[in-house]
Amino acid sequence: MKAVVQRVKSAHLSVDGKTISQIQKGLVVYFCVEKGDTEDMLNFFVNKISNLRIFEDENGKMNLSVKDVKGEILLISQFTLAGDVQHGFRPSFTTAEEPKRANELYLKLAGLLKTTVPTKLGVFGADMKIIQENDGPVTIIISK
Repeated sequence: MKAVVQRVKSAHLSVDGKTISQIQKGLVVYFCVEKGDTEDMLNFFVNKISNLRIFEDENGKMNLSVKDVKGEILLISQFTLAGDVQHGFRPSFTTAEEPKRANELYLKLAGLLKTTVPTKLGVFGADMKIIQENDGPVTIIISK
């Protein structure tokens, strides 16, 4: 599993010109499931994502989590994080999990995150258009 976490001031996700999800201050999380990943790994990601101290406190230090600032999460499934470009210039996605299983784990992660932070979703497998206003920018990569 991999996640790319970006601190944002706002984000808007649409499919076919229709708004699906939008958030204000919070995190956009691009999430990838790879072959061999298990449900047991999800709690690690929930804990890390919801408790990452990447928002500034009153002293300008990154010391607050998305929960602390009462932010939101926009969780987006993105199998391209499994792209391997070690050989050649065309990414290989052989390590990406099969769509059915990847979607199951994506939805389970969403359900777990929703118990700690307001969480909105993208559309699994869709051609999504995402507009986000990064804050910082602050980008953290989480893998397990």
